[in-house]
Amino acid sequence: MPQAPFWPRQSPHFLACRRPLRPLTDPAFIGLSGGPDSLALVAAAAAENKNVRALVVDHGLQDGSADVAARAAAQAAELGVLADIVRVTVDAAPGESVEAAARTARYAALASAAAEHGRDIWAAHTLDDQAETLLLGALRGNPAGMAPVSVLDAGPRLVRPFLGVRRADTVGACAELGLEPWHDPMNDDPAYRRVAVRQSVIPALTDLIGGDAVPTLARTAERIAADQALLASLTDLSPTSDCAVLAAAPAPVRQRRILAWLREQGQQTIGGAQLADIERLCTDWHGQGPVAIGGGLSVARIESFLVVC
Repeated sequence: MPQAPFWPRQSPHFLACRRPLRPLTDPAFIGLSGGPDSLALVAAAAAENKNVRALVVDHGLQDGSADVAARAAAQAAELGVLADIVRVTVDAAPGESVEAAARTARYAALASAAAEHGRDIWAAHTLDDQAETLLLGALRGNPAGMAPVSVLDAGPRLVRPFLGVRRADTVGACAELGLEPWHDPMNDDPAYRRVAVRQSVIPALTDLIGGDAVPTLARTAERIAADQALLASLTDLSPTSDCAVLAAAPAPVRQRRILAWLREQGQQTIGGAQLADIERLCTDWHGQGPVAIGGGLSVARIESFLVVC
């Protein structure tokens, strides 16, 4: 006999999570933290009979992280999805936040597993995450958006099926299914800029415009991501520190190639003013000094190349 559904007949939040998975056919690893977004993604994939496995990355940054990882893997197994746990070491480079270093380590682990098994990576970023990403980038002078599908440097595709799904739906889906997600205490700490944007800035913008600001912000981020993808398809955006090459490039290309080079050097959060000063090392060189980028590091021009020192 066919197995009875594990979801209630009336589950509108869960249905909102299931719908965007239906066109997806390639096998994938789901990055599972145990939080409501990734847990809802695993459940939706199970309900839609997708060929997925869950990968729980234990960063070891909090007491009890191993227990959190084991619980998330057990929840995936109860939903019929095999889960693996990978422990990573988070080493923040000078000037790099622990949060950014953890993200780098997490994606490295996911990319390694996906490449080994020939699978995509599914991440549970929501419409709300998209809006927050736009604002955080804008505050650094580099507004950004997340693409529904992108290719990681290591090779695997990164797919974000929930970019059109609200966080309220992932939380609601877990409630409908009787799942108890893990709530990361860092997600409630306004000392982290993303949390402050979520708790204070977006509600203030919503009050200002007299309606939900998230969809408008997310659409803007989506257009930025699409512009980036188009530009990448038309020209070379690979990392380079060659000042002659950078000076000859149009500004939008030059900026993206510098940022790509800086990311390659482990520098993830460069502000717009810093980027402009680094550009001038290539386009308006008259022997000026290095550009400070935080953490005691600077970008300098030595002969005709940029270096981090």
